[in-house]
Amino acid sequence: MIGAPLALAACTTRGQQMPPEPTIDPFYLSMYAAIPNEPFPVQAVDLRKVDPEWWRQEVPYQTTEKPGTIVIDTQAHHLFLIEEGGMAMRYGIGVGREEALQFKGTASIGRRAEWPRWTPTQDMIKRQPERYAEYAAGMPGGEGNPLGPRALYLYKGGNDTFFRLHGTIEPYTIGTNVSSGCIRLMNQDIIDLYGRVPTGTKVVVIS
Repeated sequence: MIGAPLALAACTTRGQQMPPEPTIDPFYLSMYAAIPNEPFPVQAVDLRKVDPEWWRQEVPYQTTEKPGTIVIDTQAHHLFLIEEGGMAMRYGIGVGREEALQFKGTASIGRRAEWPRWTPTQDMIKRQPERYAEYAAGMPGGEGNPLGPRALYLYKGGNDTFFRLHGTIEPYTIGTNVSSGCIRLMNQDIIDLYGRVPTGTKVVVIS
């Protein structure tokens, strides 16, 4: 009788064992590992918390746009960098909370910046003064800056649209409608995209 509770406890423990977590391909673990050779730390992404649909990958993609063009599908939460042969590099993105906050149409990359300074727009400050008013004069680039390690600035007709492609300090929001209108990517992805596209790159935003 003394040994009975122990035996029952052992049975209960075995019955509550969780199945092992799926193994993540080392290729993707390396892709989203920490990046040590930056002015500020770029942390590894815990891919257990990000759906594989949002991981960077090469996919078939049919379009009339020329290779080198960026196509952003806000509804699908995907950004495509068009390649030769009907292929594209696909990135998961986070987009504006409301459709009215999202840019639509054609623009181009008018400016590129590493560890950019962030300044909320006047509209952002008006909508959420409790969150943005203290940063009205801007925030220097760095580990806590919401633009992350890189930013690509969209221009139209030579004018800044105030929409950016940038990194994020919240990688687990990729695939959702969460931003104030800009397009956010995981930090490793915006660094990768930044290295592939020059100033003047055409950007098409569809929804």
